[in-house]
Amino acid sequence: MDKKNTVIGVLLLLAAMASFYYSARLAPPAPPRPAASPTTSGSPLAKNEAPAVGPASSPGDTTLTAATPAVSLPAEFVTLANDFLAVKFTSRGGAIDSISLVQKAARLDAQGNETAERYILNAPQAAPVLSLTDFPGADLHAAYALVSKTASEVVYRAVAGNLEVTRRYSLAKAAGQDDYQLRHETTFRNLTDKALLLPRTVFNLGTAAPLDANDYGLYLNSGYSDGKDSHFIARSDLEGGGFLAMLGMRDGTPPPFIERSAPVVWATVENQFFAMILTPDQPGTRVRVERVKLFPLALVEDKKAYGVTGYAQFEIKPLAPGAATTIGASFFAGPKEYKRLSNANVFKHGEEKVMQFDSFFFNRIFFSGFFAPLLLTIMTWVHSIVPGWGWAIVITTLLLKIVFLPLTLAASRSAKRMAKLQPHLKVLKEKFKDNPQKVQTETLKLFKENKVNPVGGCIPILITIPFFIGFFSMLQSASDLRFAPFLWSNDLSAPDTVGHLFGLPINIMPLFMGATMIIQMRLTPTPTTDNAQATMMKVMPWMFTLFCYNFACGLALYSTINGLFTIGQQLVINRMPEPDLPINNGAAPSAMKNVTPVKKRGKG
Repeated sequence: MDKKNTVIGVLLLLAAMASFYYSARLAPPAPPRPAASPTTSGSPLAKNEAPAVGPASSPGDTTLTAATPAVSLPAEFVTLANDFLAVKFTSRGGAIDSISLVQKAARLDAQGNETAERYILNAPQAAPVLSLTDFPGADLHAAYALVSKTASEVVYRAVAGNLEVTRRYSLAKAAGQDDYQLRHETTFRNLTDKALLLPRTVFNLGTAAPLDANDYGLYLNSGYSDGKDSHFIARSDLEGGGFLAMLGMRDGTPPPFIERSAPVVWATVENQFFAMILTPDQPGTRVRVERVKLFPLALVEDKKAYGVTGYAQFEIKPLAPGAATTIGASFFAGPKEYKRLSNANVFKHGEEKVMQFDSFFFNRIFFSGFFAPLLLTIMTWVHSIVPGWGWAIVITTLLLKIVFLPLTLAASRSAKRMAKLQPHLKVLKEKFKDNPQKVQTETLKLFKENKVNPVGGCIPILITIPFFIGFFSMLQSASDLRFAPFLWSNDLSAPDTVGHLFGLPINIMPLFMGATMIIQMRLTPTPTTDNAQATMMKVMPWMFTLFCYNFACGLALYSTINGLFTIGQQLVINRMPEPDLPINNGAAPSAMKNVTPVKKRGKG
């Protein structure tokens, strides 16, 4: 009966997974992602499905005399570049059109090699990065004049009636500045002899788009820090339906935007591996996040057609006659590398929180915010010694297993002692079957007299889970593993698909992981007499394999190495002498004294 239940459970799981997979395959394909165009500044937003760009300001907040001028001439572009960034600026809004990451490939070719195409941030886009929003005569619709350009600096200028706006960008690396950072300053000058009231100043933070055609945008979000804690708003928060949205159902109307009033110490938009982070000299006052449709011709239901964009708002005091004020900020545009972002000499406000190691409730339960950075730090150190991130994962996993070996051995011995008591526990349940409280009392006595900890066998699992969750959290945002090859896999941050069978992907490493789990389960004593629990223990490795089948290869590699070590460890434990329990030496505990078989009661 147990075997029948196991087979049925596995078949049902396989059917469910196949159903989910084919449902995804039958969905309409996303249009190809367009390459960044040298003559356009961005993609239009979709009507009705996405909100208008930018938070609106109240009409009474400004005394500027000029309305937003119409722009008839095409935008003009200039580029500043170093060994890490190639920043393309546009005269439209005097802002950043796009940012090419010189050392990061956009994709792999059919042979698994990096192409010459570089990854570009803010392409496609909702608006130029750092463009002003709803600022009459100086926003993203205004044509700025190029004042000056050097190898490392560009300056734009626009006059909005009685106000001069100067926008300066510097790519020169200064002390305390990261390679992926640039410096920006926007200066407002009152050109009149009277005090001038300015509107709220709102900067666009850029647009985060899915990584490629296979990315459904699960990690797209915008976030900010209020100086005490970091907060993130995912694209899914703007889709409506909450958890039901994952199943294709919605229980509410998607909000057009999400707005938060708080001190803005830094603000970001990001996808899985790359982020744009604005760190102002003085905190802002509000952030706003919008879901934007980046491919207008795509279907409304196509999640891969949507990105997120964010805005940071700043308040400016009225300008005295002839006076000027400047909003300065550092702007990071690059990979989410924990070692880089945790450098306190450069990032002084906790910008490493964009990694979101503990942003989810499940991660916080297992202290992922502690384990993930620790594991990533250890793995990075190992990688500095051995070639390849794959071997770094292998060695890091082995180091962890060795460190926790004493605890694991103690737990395994406890599990063997527990297994030796199973026949006696059956007798107790039969003898006191009408008195559950007595069964519990006598069972505890039996454990105590034989020095058995009933939860001792769970310790290895409790030790492993936080590190597994830590690895999972680390892999979901660490760009270090992107396009990192290992054995047959070309990318440790993605599934190691080597082909397809009847349309289903063939991922090798998760199969190895599942095999190690099944072998490990068969070698480990089962500390239970409950048939249902025993059946569940047999089904769990199959379930886990199915759930993790499309996870990143790096995570499956960690689990496989962990399982192989545990198998070898269990083989050694199984060859050790059987535990010597008092109950097996004639010194029976009180609960087992004078136990008369049920069938012989009342005879003789």
